Amino acid sequence: MRRQTVVDGRHVLSQHMSGLRGEWRSGEPMSRHTSWRVGGPAEHFYLPVDADDLAMLLLRLPAEEPLTWIGLGSNLLVRDGGIRGTVICTAGMLGGMERTGERQVRVEAGVPCAKLARFCARAGLCGTEFLAGIPGTVGGALAMNAGANGGEIWNFVQAVETLDRGGQRHLRQAREYQVGYRLVRGPGHEWFIAARLQLATGSSEQAQQLIKDMLARRTASQPTGQSSCGSVFRNPPGDYAGRLIEACGLKGTCIGGACVSEKHANFIVNTGSATAADIENLIQQVMQTVMEQQQVRLIPEVHIVGDSLSDKGVQR
Repeated sequence: MRRQTVVDGRHVLSQHMSGLRGEWRSGEPMSRHTSWRVGGPAEHFYLPVDADDLAMLLLRLPAEEPLTWIGLGSNLLVRDGGIRGTVICTAGMLGGMERTGERQVRVEAGVPCAKLARFCARAGLCGTEFLAGIPGTVGGALAMNAGANGGEIWNFVQAVETLDRGGQRHLRQAREYQVGYRLVRGPGHEWFIAARLQLATGSSEQAQQLIKDMLARRTASQPTGQSSCGSVFRNPPGDYAGRLIEACGLKGTCIGGACVSEKHANFIVNTGSATAADIENLIQQVMQTVMEQQQVRLIPEVHIVGDSLSDKGVQR
């Protein structure tokens, strides 16, 4: 059993990791693991080797230990005060992917979406080309029903494999989940570790060309060379968040080192010196301005987690 020690009156997990094969870190800067390159430290940070190792971790963690799961950190804003509890990072892990039938693919949660799109296209399996432009992992895509160019990942999901808080594995059918636009609801306290997809067969050459065309359009229209999270806001029904933000004259608006992109108004970029507070404050300013001028309430796509520095009692 893992021991607990008390430091400064706070319970922390000891670094006794008997039986676990992954990498355990304490005080890990989350700026290393988010595409915005901001964020305070994770109290504990774990890189699992595989799903069995991850199940063992979940079995050993105290039930009260807060958990945060991340992939490539592309849809995540970690506040400057960091994250309490344990962060589990599947990026670079859970990377298995295989064709399991004529039209079936099994893919693990840590696989980048772009890698899955290329794998399917080379195999002549069509429908997931849109994933090439999504800068995250399959696990994150499943959690938010990621989509682009009219496609959404849950359109192709037959079943998912999950782990619960006790480390038990489950095979869930797609029908067990309520799925909508950037919305996925299902059994509570379970996390995706793999998906089983059903795709259409088609021309490998056409699928690969479609990916090239999509990526070319993305490069031309989005700030791909700057630190961002991708799209910040959901598109409201019948409209586009970027159009509304641009109509308010907000392109180029900055708070500290965070700026609304001049290239695409639904992107906020870190120009090099942004803090998480800068980004969060700019998100709030954009929402307020669009509501005042356009009478539309924008809903962020990005997940904001952790504590602010003021929550930690730190003065800036």
